[in-house]
Amino acid sequence: MLFANSMSLMWLSYYGLSLIVLIAVYFALAWLPRLPRLVMTWIVAGAMWMPARFRLPLVEEGEFYTGWAPAAMVSAVGVLEGGGSGLRDGLLWLILGMALGACVGIALWWWRRPQNIEEVPPPREVEEEPTRRREPVIN
Repeated sequence: MLFANSMSLMWLSYYGLSLIVLIAVYFALAWLPRLPRLVMTWIVAGAMWMPARFRLPLVEEGEFYTGWAPAAMVSAVGVLEGGGSGLRDGLLWLILGMALGACVGIALWWWRRPQNIEEVPPPREVEEEPTRRREPVIN
């Protein structure tokens, strides 16, 4: 159930906002052909939606807080803290998410690609003698 200050509400709002960002990215790349646009959009989706585990030290000695967060955020915190394990794990999941997103984009393009339509050659125009107009005749 969704309660105030709950983790499920936080994740639901994160995914809702990320859908808005994803649609904006898709329309921002409208100048690209369909395949690169889908691949780039789903790479961004994979980067936003791939979760990763993190572990942060608490004030008490030897106590840690562990949880799940988007891999991009885990990587960013790892860079800011200078922690190798958080950065390594976050980047690994981030790159995996981006690769999976690229595969989804290619699969969507492949599934919805235009089918090759056999082109029928245009009919040859046969030059006939112009028909003469026949005048009506009363019998």
